[in-house]
Amino acid sequence: MAASALSLSGLVGAMAFVVYSMFSWLQWQSFTVRSWDLGIFTQLAKDYANFRPPIVSLKGDGYNLLGDHFHPILVLLAPFYKLFPSAYTLLVVQNMLLAISVVVVAHLAIKRLGRITGACLGVGYALSWGLQSAVDSQFHEIAFAVPLLALSLVALLEEKWRSAWIWASLLVFVKEDLGLTVFVIGLVMAWRARTAAGLWLSAWGVGWFVLTTKVILPSMNPGSEWAYQSQLNIAGLLKDPATLFQPDKVTTVLLLAAITAGLCLFSPLTLIVLPTLAWRFLSELPVYWGQEWQYSAVLMPVVFIAAIDALSRRKVLSGMRLRLLLGTTIMVIAVVLSSQYAFEKLADPAKNFPLTTAASSQSALAAVPDGVTVETDISLMSYLVDRTEVYWIGNKNPVPDYVFFDVSGRPGLAATAIAQEAEQRFPGTRFVTVYADAHYQVARKE
Repeated sequence: MAASALSLSGLVGAMAFVVYSMFSWLQWQSFTVRSWDLGIFTQLAKDYANFRPPIVSLKGDGYNLLGDHFHPILVLLAPFYKLFPSAYTLLVVQNMLLAISVVVVAHLAIKRLGRITGACLGVGYALSWGLQSAVDSQFHEIAFAVPLLALSLVALLEEKWRSAWIWASLLVFVKEDLGLTVFVIGLVMAWRARTAAGLWLSAWGVGWFVLTTKVILPSMNPGSEWAYQSQLNIAGLLKDPATLFQPDKVTTVLLLAAITAGLCLFSPLTLIVLPTLAWRFLSELPVYWGQEWQYSAVLMPVVFIAAIDALSRRKVLSGMRLRLLLGTTIMVIAVVLSSQYAFEKLADPAKNFPLTTAASSQSALAAVPDGVTVETDISLMSYLVDRTEVYWIGNKNPVPDYVFFDVSGRPGLAATAIAQEAEQRFPGTRFVTVYADAHYQVARKE
């Protein structure tokens, strides 16, 4: 049974990796750049691959990215980037990490619930909206947290306390807020194992959260502070508790329960979602409240493993037919919800990943030689960071060798407009246009 479960879970994971990678490839070849984050993390990977600290010019001249978020685990990107120096490599690595978590979750489900029910749960997890949004958002550090959470919680359910402790303890090196998640995992472990090991894990998580937010991040941040502390508006919540019931927040919570057909509510493991939901809902930034972007990816292994826990432990749910019905329901829910999230785009790739600007993008990129410095907008920065030093237009930057901008939203713009604007930003420097069409303009410093 063990070998059979592993082979079937491996098949589910392989299929997930294919779907994730197909989506990423369609994004890449259609020159879709979701944000500046892929460019930022590519600059980090390039530095680590060349044994340098992560000085990321997209965040600012001389900016050490370890002063933004605490994610030393990203040094593991170095060998992959060294072999395949491309921003696309990071997308493949993320898809691989998410697929590993699919194997872990599906394997547990198959072992505990049987082949069909377990496979349905594995597929439901693979297609869960949190993972879809993470793939769509392109690379972020949470890619490492997802398999670590899966491995830790599976070990916890199987009462492999040492393994659960080790996997969970590594989360503090993925992102500073995950120290609080580790704190709750430790409490759940202490309750289930009836040993002090869980309490030590909780202390480890809290200790690293305090150390990173009060010492490490401020020491490396240009503003000598934890850059995201101001986003935790506890006073605002206390003043107006009704903000906790903002529609996007309520929808996110309801969908977390819905994707497991409510089963996650019958397991104490679901408490592990609270720290992540807390920092997101305390923020005044609406981008944190909903289901888009990568923020919910770390919640997916928690609620699905909690659902498996409930199905395998609750006697009222022990009937084989009922389990099969619930497992199938979860898979159907995931497939139906896919029509509302990122993978819906796979139904019509020609429409959702158009190649209409591909020739223009390639020609504009070809106008920028290797090894130069470039100031640009978000448009194609992920395609420039591998071979140039890239600065973002929104920062105060040194004079670049080239400027590169998407002008498609400014019809009728003169072919020399971007060069002239660069001269205004950098007085005393002359720029000459080297490429211009209806979509992009590129200018070179004379």
